[in-house]
Amino acid sequence: MTGIRDVARAAGVSISTVSNVLNGKRNVGDETKERVMRICEELSYYPNMAGKTLKKGNSRTILFNFSDFDRSFFLKIINGISDYANEHDYDFIISTHKSCEKYMRSNLTAGCISLDSRMSNEVLLKAASETYPIVVLDRVLRNPFIKPIVTNNYDPMAQLMQRVVACGCRRFAFLGGPESTEDNKERYQAFLDVLEKNRISFKREHYYAGDYREKSGYRAAKIILLSERLPEALICANDNMAIGAMRAFQENGIRVPEDIAVTGFDNSEMSGVMELTTVEVPGYERGYLAAQYLVENIEGKRNVELFRISAQVKWRKTVAGKRK
Repeated sequence: MTGIRDVARAAGVSISTVSNVLNGKRNVGDETKERVMRICEELSYYPNMAGKTLKKGNSRTILFNFSDFDRSFFLKIINGISDYANEHDYDFIISTHKSCEKYMRSNLTAGCISLDSRMSNEVLLKAASETYPIVVLDRVLRNPFIKPIVTNNYDPMAQLMQRVVACGCRRFAFLGGPESTEDNKERYQAFLDVLEKNRISFKREHYYAGDYREKSGYRAAKIILLSERLPEALICANDNMAIGAMRAFQENGIRVPEDIAVTGFDNSEMSGVMELTTVEVPGYERGYLAAQYLVENIEGKRNVELFRISAQVKWRKTVAGKRK
């Protein structure tokens, strides 16, 4: 059986560092946190909290469910959850969808925050109860014990698109994430609605499917480069894919934004380095708010109304001025 020593050895860190990461401590760098969490996933190591909680007879541990270790903005959410949990004397553990269900019991954890598209609605609906509240991010579930928190994707994407259209772009491509996710659906719908409003045609063949990872953006851009005529703007459903696409363009002598405009969504740290026009989603605040609502529901202050988080466009250099 894999233990914490095995994780520490594989990550090249001390056992105490692994423990600090798993308990949401802030004295570990982001790169180390991401490496430790990735290795925990690879080795299927999930700390057993049962002994601690069963001795108390109840749990003061928050469970955070996510699986996408390639997306650095998750660390901001984790820091937000961790800060609120620490301030209110709660522990904090992380689990992927593969093992999360076994921890979603009130004698092991007090409640769950889920941000994992691979976690099924059925599992969440089954686990939620008066003694086990759940907060879901980026999806809406109607249940008296589940609090949904979603981002307003539509309005900022529509604002971004209108600005790109105003720059003179008429030929567009869209690089989407997993099509089943609400985020991608809203962002794509805003894209389509602005084009329709401006009487700009769009063919489905110019929709490219990605998975929110940089590699899929790089791959999509390589496919776009096979076309005899480049789009004037590539609208991406997140920053990672946009950055992957920009790297592929740069490798092939395609200038951004002179030859093609590129936009993202999330405002990741790398988007600032790449001067990427994007939409800022407040990750830290989203995590802090999710933990706050979960703890309030755990402690009997029932609130399961839908909460929408506002987002705003960050204009940078990957969208040029008026085109001829």
